[in-house]
Amino acid sequence: MTRRQSRILLAAAVWTLYVWISRIVIMAGQDESTGFKVVHGILAFVSIGFALAIGKIGWEARRRTKAPADRLAAPPPAKEREPVS
Repeated sequence: MTRRQSRILLAAAVWTLYVWISRIVIMAGQDESTGFKVVHGILAFVSIGFALAIGKIGWEARRRTKAPADRLAAPPPAKEREPVS
């Protein structure tokens, strides 16, 4: 997965979290029926779960794309051991 694709997944996750968390806050202050709140609460719960899943996939893909560049760096110098007397 490319860095661009991982950024798209992360952006989708953040957007979904923003939409549903703000919707829950707004819904808490509204005078709607219990059925409405239950249905939208379930939708929010499922959507937030999907957002966390795609966020995790995007985050891990982003870390994996960084890893090869780190491997190309020179290894740290080996420490010299002091002679034991």
